[in-house]
Amino acid sequence: MGSSSSSFPPRNIYLDVEGKVQKVVFSRHCSPCDIKELLCSSSNLPRNSAIKVVNPEGAMVSIDATMPTNSPNFLYKVVPLSTDQPGDREDMFQSVLSQVAEQFTRAFCISELKSEVTNRLAALEKRVEMEGLKVVEIEKCKNDLKKLRDEMTSRGGSRVSCSCKFNFSEEGKKVTPRRDVPTYPKYTLSQETIEALKKPTFDVWHWEHNEMLSCLEFMYHDLGLVKEFNMNPITLKRWLLAIQENYRNNPFHNFRHCFCVSQMMYGMIHLCNLQGKLTLTDLGILMTTAVCHDLDHPGYNNTYQINARTELAVRYNDISPLENHHCAVAFQILSLPECNIFANVDPEAFKKIRQAIITLILATDMARHGEILEGFKQKLDNFDFSNEDHVMCLQKVLIKCCDISNEVRPTEVAEPWVDCLLEEYFMQSDREKSEGLPVAPFMDRDKVTKPTAQIGFIKFVLIPMFETAMKLFPQIEEIMVQPLRDSRDHYEELKQLEDSMTEESSFMSRLKKDLKSE
Repeated sequence: MGSSSSSFPPRNIYLDVEGKVQKVVFSRHCSPCDIKELLCSSSNLPRNSAIKVVNPEGAMVSIDATMPTNSPNFLYKVVPLSTDQPGDREDMFQSVLSQVAEQFTRAFCISELKSEVTNRLAALEKRVEMEGLKVVEIEKCKNDLKKLRDEMTSRGGSRVSCSCKFNFSEEGKKVTPRRDVPTYPKYTLSQETIEALKKPTFDVWHWEHNEMLSCLEFMYHDLGLVKEFNMNPITLKRWLLAIQENYRNNPFHNFRHCFCVSQMMYGMIHLCNLQGKLTLTDLGILMTTAVCHDLDHPGYNNTYQINARTELAVRYNDISPLENHHCAVAFQILSLPECNIFANVDPEAFKKIRQAIITLILATDMARHGEILEGFKQKLDNFDFSNEDHVMCLQKVLIKCCDISNEVRPTEVAEPWVDCLLEEYFMQSDREKSEGLPVAPFMDRDKVTKPTAQIGFIKFVLIPMFETAMKLFPQIEEIMVQPLRDSRDHYEELKQLEDSMTEESSFMSRLKKDLKSE
């Protein structure tokens, strides 16, 4: 992913201020306007003075974050520009009049004024956050990272078989966004899109990564999570960008899958009216789990990890290696100050949030499917939304439903995901064959077809799980359970067609053989 831009050292500029050497330090994140104010203050000039910077040779120096550094032996000088010309005073007067007229106009446009205040507040938050990164703190962070890297390197970090992008010995490169300041465009979602986001029929294939980032950002604002956790909006943007950059370009387990699961969770929150049944903290846990649940998935499942004795399997003792890895990457990203959306949460509250997210991500291991569903069934008859244990069981089922919910969607949206999943399966089975490892029949390109891959999964995993959830939320039957039944029927019809064609092909082969023998 490239090294973090936060590792760039601050710039040191030396000024000649009335015969004395004045040192000015600023970060690469400072805007030209901020740097000008800093130079004015350092040179005992009014903050808004028009200035230029010259070197000892009289040449002008650009005023921005890339301006060349100098030394105490080669001092720059800040020179105020004259504004005493009559034309300048007249322009200034006209400018003031225009501003006054504009303010009077805006006084009667409340909605526009509110929008401007919001934008200015966001800009101020961004500036405060950027300026808050003191040089000493940056150096301390770099030293801590170096110590951690040296410690992990000394323990040995050789990779085995299935390499993963994330590694403690790589100085955090894989969990740091390439861009410290989010630059993806801000999309204004139409009312039509906002309503569509709440439904399982949402077509996830028509959206680019930047648009999906904006949709996720909207969900956090719309559910009240930004306000509940006192998130800095800039930090939320940066966190989402880091999340996107830490999903690999696998055929199936990629950022679009992350978005699918998150959008389905957002839809179930609205469809099941979970805002009235769970706390905002619980909703934040569900959404954040959905966003993080497959971070840095390598495209090869737990069975491969364990059979191939990969680094992940060794590290996590063959116990849900991938899910443990997703958790680790998620909290490595949150450990970065610039990406910590829970920075303003009380430490004790964050401890509970962290534990809940870990529990839910680990619940997405399909090896635990039967155990989790059975535990939920036992609580259904006397389900209590005020009971923490009951709520946790429900949350596990909800994240599992969303994780494997593609067949709930319309056929034209769901079927391409089957192609993606089979492609990822075939990549794994080809590798297993080449490495002499066991191959699961449902992943073998010589044995599996779309119908055979889907029928059993829909009949014995999806429908029973969603029908169980339906007992608590009857409203999902028409919108989620019935599409699953339709999908089962669709693939069973395809299977019958395949069988007929296979039988016909076999008959023709026998007929040709008999004719030749005569």
